[in-house]
Amino acid sequence: MLTRRGFAGVAIAAGFSEFAFAQRANVAGAAPKDTVWLNANEFPDGPPEAVLKAMSRVIGESNRYHYREFEDFYKSVASIEKLDANQVVVGAGSSEVLHSAVEVFTSPTRPFITCWPTFEAGPELAAVKGHAVVKLPLSSTYASDVKKLVAEAAKAGGGMIYICNPNNPTGAVTSKEDLAWTVDNLPPNTTLLVDEAYLHFNTSPDTESAMKYVHQGKNVLVMRTFSKIYGMAGLRAGYIAGRPDLAAKLEPYRNNVISIVAVRAVLAALDLGDKMIAQRREKIGHTRMELCAWLKQKKINYIEPQANFMMIDTGRDIKQMGAAMLAKGVAIGRPFPPYNNMMRVTIGTDADMTKFRSALSEVLSV
Repeated sequence: MLTRRGFAGVAIAAGFSEFAFAQRANVAGAAPKDTVWLNANEFPDGPPEAVLKAMSRVIGESNRYHYREFEDFYKSVASIEKLDANQVVVGAGSSEVLHSAVEVFTSPTRPFITCWPTFEAGPELAAVKGHAVVKLPLSSTYASDVKKLVAEAAKAGGGMIYICNPNNPTGAVTSKEDLAWTVDNLPPNTTLLVDEAYLHFNTSPDTESAMKYVHQGKNVLVMRTFSKIYGMAGLRAGYIAGRPDLAAKLEPYRNNVISIVAVRAVLAALDLGDKMIAQRREKIGHTRMELCAWLKQKKINYIEPQANFMMIDTGRDIKQMGAAMLAKGVAIGRPFPPYNNMMRVTIGTDADMTKFRSALSEVLSV
């Protein structure tokens, strides 16, 4: 069995960190000093003030591991979704627990099954370990094609189906009807992993969290992160939820406890309740809506977004677009083949998006 340090070594060697993916962004060459960074799906405002204060208070105590605090911390995280502590595994962002799921639920004969393009970490880790990987085209709405995913799992005799909802990079959602059908039709020896890193930004009534299937005891895992709407990407905190037996299988592959600074930050954020989430969702939704209206006015096509980013059809090779936008002080997302003319752009502040619109208008001459 791969040890924790050995597992971490595989991940590092393969480049499976958010930092590694960020390096694939179109930021080659020197960026102007006033560059706006719309390339990594970060929340523009950072952590709330109460979180910053909680972090500052614990900095002086960071010489200790604070192991005694973690049992209560896991209970607090689990309580977000009215789960027990033995139903969640906390890790560095959601990437660490995704890697644990790849280790447990895929193998050379049990494939990682997903629609493509999507978040790369899972299928790339599975591939470097020699595990089977099946990549299927996205649906006509740029979301997961659940019928094809289930068919592939049945054909393989089991495996792990991965659905990112909303999908990264397209920002499209898998409907609640499609999720329900997937759960009802999961083949034997198959686990469904739903990555909800961006679900907090969704405003569509046609989709919902898959967490209810965890409560129902289904063969379903749900991933969440504090990197996005909570504005704590640099703190590296996230979790995966599932039945106690599924969580227990993941636990040995989690590398270590997270930073005590991240722990206190998460607790302070949870104390702010749902109001903070709603306010931030509304803010991003308003800015996103304004960008969509501008794109329509300019007759520029895009994929209808439900995340804090969106995909815009520039009609040009995205590598060239990346360089042209960067020269004007706007960093955009990395390429996502086969959508080679599609630009993924993070929704930033209103000022960020004003600069983005100006740069895009100049580059496309619209």
